Amino acid sequence: MQRNCALALGIIFLLLGIAGFIPGFTTLPGESFNSGVPLNADTIYAKGFSLLFGAFPTNFIHNLVHLSVGILGIAAATTGNAKLYNRGFAISYALIFAMGLIPFSKTVFGIMPIFGNNIWFNGLSGAIAGYYGFFGKGETTSTDRINA
Repeated sequence: MQRNCALALGIIFLLLGIAGFIPGFTTLPGESFNSGVPLNADTIYAKGFSLLFGAFPTNFIHNLVHLSVGILGIAAATTGNAKLYNRGFAISYALIFAMGLIPFSKTVFGIMPIFGNNIWFNGLSGAIAGYYGFFGKGETTSTDRINA
C-alpha cells in the first residue's frame, strides 16, 4: 500500500505540474480576482501566475514544485522508499496546509500561492499520505531496517 500511495501521489503531482505549464489548462484571473498579492509587480511570485483548471492558484515555481514532488513520489515507489516519502509528504503538506489557514499568509515565503482551493487540496493530499505513511501497512524504510 505504501508504494501505491507514493505512486498515485507522484503521478497526480507530476500531471498537475505538467498541466500548470499548458495554457489550455490554465486561465488568467479576472479583474475581480483578489489574491491579496499584487500580480502586476515584477516579482518571482507573479511570474506565470494563473489558475490551474480555473480553480487552483499556481505560478511558475508552484508548477516546478509539483513536478519535483511527482518525480520524487514515482522514484520512491520504485526504489522502496515509499514509506519515507509518504511521511515526508504528509509532514510537508500538513505544514503548508496550516500556513494556508493563516489569513495573512497567502504565499509560501512570497514565492508560491497557498490560498483558495489550494488549502483543502494540500490538506487532503497530506492527510492521505499521512494515513499511509504513519498507519498503513507496507514495506519498511531503510532507516527502519537499520534501527531494527
